[in-house]
Amino acid sequence: MTRPSVVLIAAFDDGQNAHGAQRGRALERLGCDVTAVNVIERRGPLGLFRSKDLPTRLEEALRQASPDVVLVIGAPELDREMVESMQALTDARWINWFPNDMRTAYEAVSLAPAYDDVWAAGSDIARHLSDALNREVGVLPLACDPSVYRPIRTRDQQYRANVVFAGAATTRREALLSSLVEFGLAIWGPGWRRTSLRDYCRGEQLRTEEFVRAYAGASVAVNIHHTADGRDGREAGCNQRMFEIASIGVLQVVDRRDDLPKWFEPDDELLVFDSGDHLKQIVEDALQDLAAAERIATAGRQRLLAEHTYMHRMQVLLGRNQAPVE
Repeated sequence: MTRPSVVLIAAFDDGQNAHGAQRGRALERLGCDVTAVNVIERRGPLGLFRSKDLPTRLEEALRQASPDVVLVIGAPELDREMVESMQALTDARWINWFPNDMRTAYEAVSLAPAYDDVWAAGSDIARHLSDALNREVGVLPLACDPSVYRPIRTRDQQYRANVVFAGAATTRREALLSSLVEFGLAIWGPGWRRTSLRDYCRGEQLRTEEFVRAYAGASVAVNIHHTADGRDGREAGCNQRMFEIASIGVLQVVDRRDDLPKWFEPDDELLVFDSGDHLKQIVEDALQDLAAAERIATAGRQRLLAEHTYMHRMQVLLGRNQAPVE
């Protein structure tokens, strides 16, 4: 049997965009021949040498791979005109899985019309796209690779803390996390050394391995979503972090999102907060009952392994399985 050929177009690196390679590995494990096209332009030493431009690299990949499917992960670098010109080179089905939240809704609307199939990570983005395109847009939540995001035991005190948050500094996050300093807070991510929580920042730039160690060394892992308005406006889609923490097997305390109960069971598989005071109380209670915290974390990891890996998601995108039930 001929192996399906997939051209995967996404951002690839070992930091913020580490999931690009993880999605590619899932496709390979499902028996696909994968040709990756990185939308991030690579530079040589001192930034003096540039790689071939994106249209040239994409055209070469399409001609060499003769794909059955072209899978794009968001990729605003591919405007509608570029996609439509490249579609003339292949009979492949073009699919875009938009992974972002409502902050990029306008951008997604401008890109989506060029694709045969469109999926969105959150129901709010999916509704927005459906209304704009006048056609159905499926909801396909984010996921992770559990061989990367896994439980780790470490004696390195750099990665041990009662409460851990990893992510970029924002005003809203700073306000929420300020109430947790008394519990032994450690923060990782860019921008924190310019905030009132600078003394709790253990590192600003995290590679994937360091990120996993940071959360794996926590008793309680806090997850605070970005919001489109930067404040407390409730949105639907769940971020990448929710699936990563569940896979690492640490108790997760996360702000409420409308889609969350579709993917995990609140109180049984993770804990959900509605305000700063609520967050503080949940964290305090969790640290006083670590056995219960471990039971919830274990249940969250079991749900992740059963339903929310990249193997599950890629089978949906390849048309082999149905999307998770909302």
